[in-house]
Amino acid sequence: MKKDQPNRDNTANNAIDRLIKNKEFQLFFQPLVDLSTGAIFAYEALLRSKTPAFKGPFDILDAAVAAHRVSELGLATRKMSVETCEDWPLFINIHPNDFDEGLLVQPTDPVFFHGHPIHVEITESVPLSHFELCHSVLTELRSKGIKLAIDDLGAGYSNLKYISDLSPEIVKLDRNLIMDLDRSPRQQQLVKHIVELCEGMGARVVAEGIETVGELHASQDAGAAFGQGFLLARPAFPPPPVYWPDHEKKHA
Repeated sequence: MKKDQPNRDNTANNAIDRLIKNKEFQLFFQPLVDLSTGAIFAYEALLRSKTPAFKGPFDILDAAVAAHRVSELGLATRKMSVETCEDWPLFINIHPNDFDEGLLVQPTDPVFFHGHPIHVEITESVPLSHFELCHSVLTELRSKGIKLAIDDLGAGYSNLKYISDLSPEIVKLDRNLIMDLDRSPRQQQLVKHIVELCEGMGARVVAEGIETVGELHASQDAGAAFGQGFLLARPAFPPPPVYWPDHEKKHA
């Protein structure tokens, strides 16, 4: 270990301690939208910093990892999620270290007391070294009614075996697959086949990062069930309504 590592760890621990105890974080919410109706399907909770000590969510998570406080931070964000978006289904992101630190499956976890469906969202880049533990924890969560979403399918290395092994209810396609989708027939065919593959394994698909009307229409044509992106609504608090461009109206 480098000589300055303990100092960095202590700094990270102190910063995370203040963040959690003083609630120096907030959650923004971004809707997932039913692409057949324009109605809101659920909201994703997105971590944001309220203090200049952290530039953004990745800085917060890096500090939590260094301080071995990911699980504690995750518990605090889940509690805030269900308290501040109590009227809607939720998507809540789970960091891989949450599976190591053990709080996630406690019967007192806030996810078990939300009055609407909850999807826990894991990234497609969860290391294979976490897979057995991840599978075990997710099996226990799902036995209690929690649903699973796999995020960022198509971001770099794509392990489609995760979909087969974990059987998620939702798969979210990475923005890289959706960007300029309306301008590339080959990309449209690729996304259409991915959607068909996911649906064949029982998962509905979210097109992430929709920023233009063309991308929205191309995502619909490719068969994606849901959409998410700045065109429809930016992350905000309180949970924002959806702008549906085809009808020039907002859906509450």
